[in-house]
Amino acid sequence: MKEKDHYAAREKGICHVRSRSLTTEQVLTLLAETPPRLAALTAGLAPEELQTRPTPDEWSANEVLAHLRACADVWGNCIMAIIAEDAPTLRAVNPTTWIKKTDYLELEFRPSLRSFTTQRADLLTVLEPLPIDAWSRAATVTGAGKVLERTVLSYAQWLARHERPHVKQVERLVTTMRR
Repeated sequence: MKEKDHYAAREKGICHVRSRSLTTEQVLTLLAETPPRLAALTAGLAPEELQTRPTPDEWSANEVLAHLRACADVWGNCIMAIIAEDAPTLRAVNPTTWIKKTDYLELEFRPSLRSFTTQRADLLTVLEPLPIDAWSRAATVTGAGKVLERTVLSYAQWLARHERPHVKQVERLVTTMRR
């Protein structure tokens, strides 16, 4: 996905992934697969290759990872807040805005991937033992237009579905580089 297309679509509220519901087992599997899949795809690539954009308006593998980390921060924090509090009210945070408050885009790929892997393991440690009814815990989300209700499951599904096309994006980048 080209950078400008991704952000333009996000601004318009267009989702690039199918909205079919995923079971908790599917969500957990997808969330667990992302870090090792990124590691396997990028194994053997030099740091400068991971920073290289295939074209000026496409993301490098490092930029994709930075974006995934920002989304994991924002949506993962929402999940944790919903689990920790009864019916919290959360202010929506756009991962595009959040990433500007981090150093993710400047970090080297491998250390950043290690941090992402640790963060994902921490999230899965919380999600895996959740009883089924806890996945329905909800928050009221403000600040993104109309007031929304989001659940642990809806955030986890959103995160899992959102990562899939970005992993494929990295796969295409790597395939292009290895030609």
